[in-house]
Amino acid sequence: MKADTPPNTFIYTALPCEAKLLIDFYRLKKDTAIHSFDVYTNKALCLTVTGIGKNAMAAAVAYTLAIFSSAKNPVMLNVGIAGHKNYPIGSVYLIDKVTDGDSGRRHFPPLVFTPPCPTHSLKTVARPQLIYPERDLCDMESSAFYETAIRFSSGELIQSLKIVSDNETSSARNIQPKWVTGLIDAQLETIAAILKELARLAALLTKTELSELTDLLSRHHFTENEQMQLKKLLRRWHLVTNEKLPEFAELSTQSGKEFLRGLKQQLSVAKFHL
Repeated sequence: MKADTPPNTFIYTALPCEAKLLIDFYRLKKDTAIHSFDVYTNKALCLTVTGIGKNAMAAAVAYTLAIFSSAKNPVMLNVGIAGHKNYPIGSVYLIDKVTDGDSGRRHFPPLVFTPPCPTHSLKTVARPQLIYPERDLCDMESSAFYETAIRFSSGELIQSLKIVSDNETSSARNIQPKWVTGLIDAQLETIAAILKELARLAALLTKTELSELTDLLSRHHFTENEQMQLKKLLRRWHLVTNEKLPEFAELSTQSGKEFLRGLKQQLSVAKFHL
């Protein structure tokens, strides 16, 4: 059921066995008013079991963010299993590049904190793989997760964490639900650490964004579309740099378009603050 104060952290798993211990760990309760997906919540967090595949993931992300539409700068984490040609079962990676196997589109989730685990690239495929990509991890949901989630939040707050469940010596055919639950259990602290960092970043945005936005809108003319761009760029500026806006932001003679161009240029050369 839609809460007056919505959760601001959203976890998505494809499988119930991936979700089971997360539900216990965060003491989540099933929302019986929601029937399209299995959704579990507490005051701060919402977990959705999406089902397998890109279409299911995209639908679940859009559905839950429509229900909790007042969530501001939501943190969004996809947790699940993935295959790799030769990485050991149980290895865990935060995804730094996602390639859609059907469209070829590539996404690079911005990472502006030091993760508690290695990072790796991933390819999203339409069906379980018995012949693995040479380098990438592979799953069936991550590209759809990112492409849908980016409509609702800043890229820095959208991440995917994958645990290796199969490889050339242990086929995807061998995967069992109880075993998957055990893989998630071993990484609960890693998941919690990532969510803590993402929540910290989201809180930083919430504190600074409104006052700066109000000030800039009073000094520059922005069209409706430019205002949407401005909000996204302000979020990215503070996540990437942890610094005040550049000096040109104080000039009142610029048009909104000129200001956005200048901020984009500054962001292109800014260094991540880790």
